[in-house]
This record gives sequence, structure tokens and C-alpha cells, in this order.
Amino acid sequence: MAAPQFIYNPPKDALNILHQDDDLLVLSKPSGLLSVPGKASEHADCLETRAKDLFPSALLVHRLDMDTSGILIMAMNKLAQANLGKQFERRRTQKSYIARVWGHIQHSAHGNGNASTGAGDIDLPLICDWPNRPKQMICYENGKPSQTSWKIISRDTDPQSDIQSTLVHLTPHTGRTHQLRVHMLALGHPILGDNLYAHQDALNAAPRLLLHARWLKIFHPADGREIDFTDEITF
Repeated sequence: MAAPQFIYNPPKDALNILHQDDDLLVLSKPSGLLSVPGKASEHADCLETRAKDLFPSALLVHRLDMDTSGILIMAMNKLAQANLGKQFERRRTQKSYIARVWGHIQHSAHGNGNASTGAGDIDLPLICDWPNRPKQMICYENGKPSQTSWKIISRDTDPQSDIQSTLVHLTPHTGRTHQLRVHMLALGHPILGDNLYAHQDALNAAPRLLLHARWLKIFHPADGREIDFTDEITF
């Protein structure tokens, strides 16, 4: 099945600045806003463009999926951009996400893990599902190594709909496209509101993708000290 038609209706929230100094600009990206401009003119509005309107020297370092909310860091000069880019490339950064997924996680369908202890690891290689792009898929022959650790925060039941869900803490050890979304699907628990990978009930259970980049640790490009940022979830 082909991916659903892309309709872009970005939120109009004011730029949410978590931190700003001579080298760093740390932003909270809302769900539904592109990180960078799309090819079509109607997809020009994005976090990068909005940031440059206030900080013309701001430069892109990494991206978040359009439907994912949370921390996105930009550089305020080219030296800082090069430094941060190498940190991401060499996996010196650390980051974690929060997601709400369909059902109560009771066992680990893939990878190591034990739901009784509330944690596990997923090690499943990913590759672009080219006929259905931008979707990704598991491919043991040609996929790139992809690892995610998960930890249960809470198992919940909505009192009105009786929908069961699990709030999970996710730590990606690699940075593949849609990695967390595909890995949670493989675990048997798609992220609520996921218009690419969730089944219809899980898609309808939330008005947006319930995936949030909550925490990011880097080495400050000016002096090398460890610095971390937190953006609490809103769902």
C-alpha cells in the first residue's frame, strides 16, 4: 500500500527557544512542522526557516521527522555546525525519546527484553521501502544496523475509550530514518497516531504521532563541556 497523500498544515506556534548562546540554538519543535523546507513552495514553512527569521546565522545540524515533536539543535556559526555535525556522525551525542504505543507491552516480540522487568533492546536492520517511500522496513540482507533500547514508564487504560497503551522511554543507538516507529511496530506495539505504520485503531487513538524527543546531551562546541537539554512531553 502506498503512503498516504501528504497534506501539510503546520502549526502556527511561536518559536519555542530552550537555549541560545553564541554557538547553540536549541528549539522545541512542534509536531506537524517540517524541520527543513520541502521541495514544493507550499512546504517552505519549517523550523529552520522560522529560526532563521529570528537568527539569520542559525545553521542546521540534524532533523526530526515532521510528526515528531521535541528537541532540535542548530548551530549559530559554521565552526559550531562542523563540530556538532561530527558529534552526531560519530555518535558522541546521547538522546532519548518518549512514546505512547498501542496496547500493554507484555513480552518482547523481537530482540532482547522482558516486559516483567520493563525493558529490552531491539536490533533490527532497516532499509527504505522504496515502492512505498518514505516508509522504511526491516531487511536482514541489505538493511543498515539499527538498535533501540526501550523501557516501560507506565501501562495505562483510557477510562473513556478503554484503549490500552504503554508509555515508553526509547533510546536510539543509531539514527536511521523512522527507526523508533518501525522498531516499535516490530515489537507489536505501533506508536499511537502514526499515519505511516500504525493500524487504523492505533492511528485513530491520537490526534498526532505520540513521539517526543525529550532529552539530548552534546559536548559544547566552544569548550567541550558536556551539556544536556530537556523538553518535557505535552501528551
